[in-house]
Amino acid sequence: MSTPRSNSSGASQSVPLFSGVTLGLGLMVLSVLITPLVDVFSKLATETMPSPEISLARFVFQVLFMLPVLIVRRTWLKLTWHHTRMHMLRGGVLCLSMLSFVTTLRYMEVADAVAIFFVEPIMLTILSSIFLKETIGWRRYAACAVGFLGAMLVVQPSFQEVGGVAFLPLITALCVAIFAILTRVLARHQDPFVIQVETGCWAALYSGVIMVVGHSFDPAAFAVVWPDSTGFLWLLGTGFTAAIGGVLGVFAYRAAPASTLAPLQYLEIVTATLFGWLVFGALPNALKWLGIAIIIGSGLYIIWRERRHASRPVSNTSGPPQP
Repeated sequence: MSTPRSNSSGASQSVPLFSGVTLGLGLMVLSVLITPLVDVFSKLATETMPSPEISLARFVFQVLFMLPVLIVRRTWLKLTWHHTRMHMLRGGVLCLSMLSFVTTLRYMEVADAVAIFFVEPIMLTILSSIFLKETIGWRRYAACAVGFLGAMLVVQPSFQEVGGVAFLPLITALCVAIFAILTRVLARHQDPFVIQVETGCWAALYSGVIMVVGHSFDPAAFAVVWPDSTGFLWLLGTGFTAAIGGVLGVFAYRAAPASTLAPLQYLEIVTATLFGWLVFGALPNALKWLGIAIIIGSGLYIIWRERRHASRPVSNTSGPPQP
């Protein structure tokens, strides 16, 4: 479908209505709408299953859902394992991030956990300046500090409610920031779908090892629970939504500039709050809403500064915790 537009000579020119940027924006919105469902399904699964088992199932199902994509795109032959050490490291931090976040969801509401997690772009800004030697001015550092203040406003009442578990999303955010830096380096050499499958395999392996080792120390906490039909649907939903959300994000960044799509990531806080209210009947209190607003504001300011200086936003190499 197209709309007419006049060029400089007055002639009518056909212009696609759904341009690359428009398509990219639409795909990113869909990705942001779907991604919080990973957390919702994970939280539902925590009612009957331990966190490592949920993480293992998520990565296994995610890899299984991605394999047909590789076959259709004929990129499965690129599973060469030439960057094994990098994938091992990425799989490790991805596994730790998932375990931390799923454990958080056992005790915290989805919206609160997601809000704290969204200090990840701020952490990524700082880590990129250290390890990737990206130039970060004092204004963006100041925005990072303000963002951390906002996170603490969300953590503080949550800490009173659930204790130290409230800090686990910060560990998740740090792991995802490291994961994003590794992704930026690895993306120069491999297909993004191949990267997801190989890293997912390592993350699944780590989750399985944690289940085995943990069971030897605490059999009750790490006991394998065979899910009933409902629990299996929660696990299936976790892997499926993680795979679909990740694929939509990849295609969104292929269709539109990363700097254009970056602000839409913060819509996930809104959708996470909506799903948390619809499924669990929970809404953040006034202090948490203030913290969420500060986190979003500081993150958008960082993105605006990066766009103004024509640099690629450091927060664009991955989405929320589901590569």
